Amino acid sequence: MRIRWPRRVSGQVLAAQLSITAGVMVLATALFLAPLSSEIDNQAMHQALAIAQTTAADPDIARDLTATEPTPSGPVQRAAERIRRATGALYIVVMDSRGVRWSHTTTARIGEHVSTDPGEALSGREVLQIDVGTLGRSARAKVPLRAGDGRLVGAVSVGIGYGSVRDQLLAAVPRLLLYAGAALGVGVLAAIAVSRQLRRRTHGVAFADISALLDEREAMLHGIREGVVAFDRHGRIRLINDEAGRLLGVRPDATGRTLEESLPPGRTTDVLAGRVDGADLLTVSGARVLVANRMPTEDGGAVATLRDRTELELLGRELDSTRGLLDALRAQDHEHANRLHTLLGLLELGMHERAAQFVAELTNARRASAEQISERVYDPLLSALLVGKSAIVAERGVALRISPATLLPGRVVDPRDLVTVLGNLIDNALDAVAAHPSPTPFIEVELRAEGTTAVLRVSDTGPGVPPGMREQIFTEGWSTKRPARTGSPDARPDAHEGFATVSPRGRGIGLALVRRLAERYGGMARVTARAGGGAVFTVVLPEALTGDDTPTHEFTAAGESR
Repeated sequence: MRIRWPRRVSGQVLAAQLSITAGVMVLATALFLAPLSSEIDNQAMHQALAIAQTTAADPDIARDLTATEPTPSGPVQRAAERIRRATGALYIVVMDSRGVRWSHTTTARIGEHVSTDPGEALSGREVLQIDVGTLGRSARAKVPLRAGDGRLVGAVSVGIGYGSVRDQLLAAVPRLLLYAGAALGVGVLAAIAVSRQLRRRTHGVAFADISALLDEREAMLHGIREGVVAFDRHGRIRLINDEAGRLLGVRPDATGRTLEESLPPGRTTDVLAGRVDGADLLTVSGARVLVANRMPTEDGGAVATLRDRTELELLGRELDSTRGLLDALRAQDHEHANRLHTLLGLLELGMHERAAQFVAELTNARRASAEQISERVYDPLLSALLVGKSAIVAERGVALRISPATLLPGRVVDPRDLVTVLGNLIDNALDAVAAHPSPTPFIEVELRAEGTTAVLRVSDTGPGVPPGMREQIFTEGWSTKRPARTGSPDARPDAHEGFATVSPRGRGIGLALVRRLAERYGGMARVTARAGGGAVFTVVLPEALTGDDTPTHEFTAAGESR
């Protein structure tokens, strides 16, 4: 009848453990019994050696050996027999320097030459051996016998009967088998306990099912477009899928390392480590905006999920740009309507020369503002951004100034990056100035080139940034904007008037993106105080400009090249 191998994991583990336990016990018993015989022989030889050394140490035996004759009733025979009976030895033979026996268990052999070669013992060396003599196989020891003055006068040979050695071996086997059986029983009970525990943990599934589940998990983890990172209770990365590695910029060998070893310090590391509470937390990794959630597990670890929100953020910024353009158009429409009404009134009053002068002044002022920008900022995208922002800023009662030090050639490597930086800084400055009334509110923009390095500086007349918060405002979740609702649980007002911070679920991504973009270029972003009040944001972007000195086109207000 064929024995069927169990299908469940617990049954297979039990059968495997029982087989391994039984095999180990049989092997251990065999390996123990194999050297046991030689070990017992060795013990018997050393026991014989101890008896022989004790006999040779008796000074009376050496003296009688040299002073008497070898007889069955002589003093040497009596001393040797006394020691033999006391120790249980098979025999004790005392011989002289010629190899003649002076003592023996069989008294008739006294006076005869020994049956084995005594040469080594008579030369002064101790001998241990298993040998066959006149009394059969025995474990024997031979030691030299010396007189009181150190002269070698003979030798002592002691034998332990080999039958007693074999009896010890046979007597040890049942006890050894008993111990082996007890150990096997304990192993069986332990295997059964482990099997039951495993059955509860695996819910009785089979190995094939586990393999299929693992394959499905690997396919799911590495196939989904959401990053997944699992941590153990010590904070080491236990699992990371391909998308998480891409979003975080982590190498595939990060498994087994801590977050601090795999990621630079910052908000992303704090969010994944659980040092920031909340759901759908925004963080920036490289140039990507991520939404992170962290769920603890029962074993003390955690699983964090990451969603890439960069595209949504870009769409949001494009929407903001569109709204800004609409605001600029609305502001221009409102401004043009007022000017047309004024022009209409002048015409109806018959002040035709004044109307013509009014139209000329408006045209010259508009052209002067646009030409001032295009003459100092050659890149069309940056020029258009400044022209559009000037209309929005003016509608809110704030002046947008171009610093006299501004001069940026049109050899920008990626104008979109500079548009992102400059747009964020102007919007941030406008919110700060609008929330902090002053007699002459303004925003001043400075763009200049230092070799291939672009330097962007935006100053304002707002409340400024307290020194203790000049690093925090560049982290995700911090904002210089006042919360929309007073007392909102997401808002944490700062002691500085007009300055507040909001949670990551609100705003606080713009300045963080500015710093990350600057760091990507190998530059920096910082904020300092402006003389007279306000803040100065400075962004340095190395290698943002090409080394080509070819003259670039300037653009007029109408967008025509000249």
